[in-house]
Amino acid sequence: MATNLASMSPDQQMPKLGVSAAIWRDGKVLLVERARLPVGIWAFPGGHVEAGEPLVRAVARELHEETGMTAEFAGLAGLYDVIRRDAAGLVTVHYVIACYAGIAGPGEPVAASDAAAVAWADPDRLAGYPLAPNMADAIAAARRLLAR
Repeated sequence: MATNLASMSPDQQMPKLGVSAAIWRDGKVLLVERARLPVGIWAFPGGHVEAGEPLVRAVARELHEETGMTAEFAGLAGLYDVIRRDAAGLVTVHYVIACYAGIAGPGEPVAASDAAAVAWADPDRLAGYPLAPNMADAIAAARRLLAR
């Protein structure tokens, strides 16, 4: 592992911090289809946290950039790791994603930024969506948080 870390440039430091927005309306959750790698995967709107940016501001910004939506956030639904390895088993990607749950503001989502498509999905009928890692756990955690 030290060899892998020693060969990394400063802009490749891991893990990286990201945010995602588990936004709900009428019992459905907002999903976006990724337009960037990994293309075709469905997940919550989200992305990188910028230096000096509070997490709640980052998640609101990413939600708006990807969908044009706003939301009233109820709180942190959980922290989730996304770790990818190459054929040799070396870590190529490691994100820690802070997932915030909330209720959608007015309007309808539109695919923007790095979203190829958007959908209000029934959380009990997700078989047709190739989901990002941890989505089932994040959806369940967001549901519990919003049910309080």
